[in-house]
Amino acid sequence: MLKLLALKNAYLKNEEGATAIEYGLIAAGISLAIVGAVYAFGGDLNTLFEGFSAALNGE
Repeated sequence: MLKLLALKNAYLKNEEGATAIEYGLIAAGISLAIVGAVYAFGGDLNTLFEGFSAALNGE
């Protein structure tokens, strides 16, 4: 019986998978920031790159 309690306590104290979850949350936050930036500045970037393209084509 004591061995089962010791195994249960060891299982509850195991935090090995917590770092994977934290890295996943960080990656999700970064991807949301990128999506938000593209959504907010996408039109301006498109205009900027169209200007570059026109300048390179000599227009």
